[in-house]
Amino acid sequence: MNRAELRQVGLAALLVLAAGLAHFLDATPVLSFAVAAAAIALLARLVGGATDQLGGRAGSSAAGVVQSALGNLPELFIALFALHEGLVRVVQAALVGSVIANGVLVLGLAFLVGGLRHGTQQFDSPRARMIATLTVLSAAILSMPTLAHTFHTPAAPHGRALSFICAGVLIALFVVTLPSFLIADETVGEPPRWSLTTTVLVLGAASVGAAFASDWFVSALRPATHAMHMSQDFAGLVVVAIAGNAVENVVGVQLAARDRPDFAISVIVSSALQVALLLTPVLVFASLAFASTLTLVFPTLLALALLLSAAVTALVVYDGESRWEEGAILIGLYVVIAASFWWGA
Repeated sequence: MNRAELRQVGLAALLVLAAGLAHFLDATPVLSFAVAAAAIALLARLVGGATDQLGGRAGSSAAGVVQSALGNLPELFIALFALHEGLVRVVQAALVGSVIANGVLVLGLAFLVGGLRHGTQQFDSPRARMIATLTVLSAAILSMPTLAHTFHTPAAPHGRALSFICAGVLIALFVVTLPSFLIADETVGEPPRWSLTTTVLVLGAASVGAAFASDWFVSALRPATHAMHMSQDFAGLVVVAIAGNAVENVVGVQLAARDRPDFAISVIVSSALQVALLLTPVLVFASLAFASTLTLVFPTLLALALLLSAAVTALVVYDGESRWEEGAILIGLYVVIAASFWWGA
């Protein structure tokens, strides 16, 4: 590990320690919430780096499998603890927020930074377009139980059963499409820089730290949102989603800044797709172990925001080029969506 990576590990350890102290010493909810969120964000970056190193040791195809399986561990821990606390709407908003944050905010930042540094960036990536298409299809499947409920169709009273059907279809789509992504990943793999022992230790420590920080984060969530007059929908859609994803996806913005738009878009949009195709349906089934079952019957505005964001993501990817103005528009859209959820219970 180089010095920058060692500093990152040290900072993550300090933040986890600070989050633990804030929790056990009964610090103000807002402080506990903020410190735990910062710890989760940095731990998510460490988990992502460790999974890349672990997969790279066995080949780039394995890297794709490892990343798909472990890349969303912090978000998984937050969701499980939130379900244990009965915060179903927070989990729903966080899952949708992860898709929107990756597909709109992070993609917008990549377009903005890349466009300002290099002008119009051209890309012709069939893989990126396939990912964008799958994101739209996934958003449509995720939104179907909500639409059935909103429009009072005969399926409306069966939202739970329909959610399980949709979750099963999403996992099947993930399994069917995974081989094509693994083949595409062969061109972007890089040899590992960490030893196997270092990789396993970092991954294990970061995962354990993420589990504890997620517990403390969820414990402070309800009182902190009340103190800040923030709705639980906003907390899930923006705060939880960004804490678990944004730092990890800084790499996508960095790739755009280095004039590698194909790779940047593939990395950013595939992260949104993993949440839609894998993390969300897994949590639907995992919620059977809790008193509060997670369904895909979202608040109507949340489902519409998901559909709109997925459609806009596909639209800007399909034309084969990006401009900084498009990035500014995407960021503006994200701000408006986030603001729409500030008020509420």
